[in-house]
Amino acid sequence: MSETSQPKPARRTVPALLGVGVAGLALAIAAWIYLGNTAQANSCPAKIAQAQVVDAAATGELAALMGTGEGRGYADMAFKDESGKAMTLADFSGKSLLVNFWASWCVPCREEMPALDAIAGEYNSDKFQVVPINLDIGEGGLGKAEEFLAEGKFQNLPLYADNTFAAFDRLKREAVAVGLPATLLLDPEGCEIAVLQGPAEWNSRDGKAVIDALIGLRG
Repeated sequence: MSETSQPKPARRTVPALLGVGVAGLALAIAAWIYLGNTAQANSCPAKIAQAQVVDAAATGELAALMGTGEGRGYADMAFKDESGKAMTLADFSGKSLLVNFWASWCVPCREEMPALDAIAGEYNSDKFQVVPINLDIGEGGLGKAEEFLAEGKFQNLPLYADNTFAAFDRLKREAVAVGLPATLLLDPEGCEIAVLQGPAEWNSRDGKAVIDALIGLRG
């Protein structure tokens, strides 16, 4: 080699190329998972007209409820029953749902539960269901939820729980809710029709008007 010639650039070794390939594959998988989770937010067709019907019924005690119908779906939202059996909201397919997220440490949640119990007793049927999902996490969380429900002698509110908090993290990620209590009104396909951030007096003329409007969407 002459003094003026330049050394050739070193070839990438096979391990180096494999490293680049693996890194690229990892990024692709991460992106796929992220996009998949994001896609869940639009798993339903837009139902703006239906949301407007429920929104129009939301007055007085339920004035804070917002009709949405933007295409978010929750049929795959996972939680467990009191025995630890895995469930999703798809287990209630065919019913309009009032899905309430609560925790025993949440004072407004505790105050809201008697009204939800009364509504469940009056309305739960083959067309409608109140689905309370407890979010007490950490050691003893489930026991605290069981104790609260037992003390309140709620006859119509089963213990469903998500001690991973993943269900509510999903709501936060999709900018649906930021604190407890929070309530989703869903159609029989698990599609979001309306959202309420905060407590409400569901066992009232205003609360029942909203539920009647939701059930009435079934046609």
